[in-house]
Amino acid sequence: MSDYRIFANHAHIFPKGSKSNATLEDLKKLMYECEIEKAVCFATFKEQNTRVGEDANTNRWLAKTIKNEPDFVGFGTVDFEIGNLREQVDEIAALGLKGIKIHPAFQEVKVNGKELYEVYEASVKNNLFLSFHTGLHWHRLSDYHTLLWDEVASDFPKLRFSMEHMGGYSFFNEALAVMNNNKRGEFDTVFAGWTSIDTGEDEFGNARCNAWSLTDEQLCTLIYQTGENRSIFGLDFPYNSAEKTTRSIERIKNLQITETAKHAILGGTLRSVLGVD
Repeated sequence: MSDYRIFANHAHIFPKGSKSNATLEDLKKLMYECEIEKAVCFATFKEQNTRVGEDANTNRWLAKTIKNEPDFVGFGTVDFEIGNLREQVDEIAALGLKGIKIHPAFQEVKVNGKELYEVYEASVKNNLFLSFHTGLHWHRLSDYHTLLWDEVASDFPKLRFSMEHMGGYSFFNEALAVMNNNKRGEFDTVFAGWTSIDTGEDEFGNARCNAWSLTDEQLCTLIYQTGENRSIFGLDFPYNSAEKTTRSIERIKNLQITETAKHAILGGTLRSVLGVD
């Protein structure tokens, strides 16, 4: 049994039949294999539910799915096609979900645009934590360039959010700048999502980063510059296997950082931010 009480962010769960190896039961298997104690589950997008006959309101579906599952915390999502954004956020909070996953590139919304600003205002009111996809994702960069999150942090100083993937390999420095530019002392607002950090190898056996992974030097620099309590480990389940997840966890354990930082990354910070024990 691991000495680390791992509480991981960023697990997408799908209804049975919507995507292979992606149900809550599949996530439980991965968590057992990787010695993960708790996880944050993200609601799917509407079409991933309706194609298998499940509720189009994926927030309600998620809340029902994890209702009697103490090892899971739910994050909702927002359907920008149907409007009523503030009401959607209010319902997410009323369902007992602790946050919202937002993917600006996939959902094709501008990070500092009118629609998302409505979501931010309602999220602050409901004390919800937001997890954003950051980094390349095949949509016009002007809508989700990493520096736009500095505008969000400035305009909503009480909004807490994580930048998942930390901008990836391409925009890591910009994400680091946003974090350093928004230090709040006792009330931290911007967090680094250590999600999909596992590296690969090229044909010559050299370690290489893909679009979302980061180097050891970048990860250690992030801790050195931003502190030990602003980084959160994420799974990106089901897109990362148990093998890749284990490699990422072991990598964190072997980094040249303090033990207190490792415990914070692997669950302590997420527990504190969400008020979960």
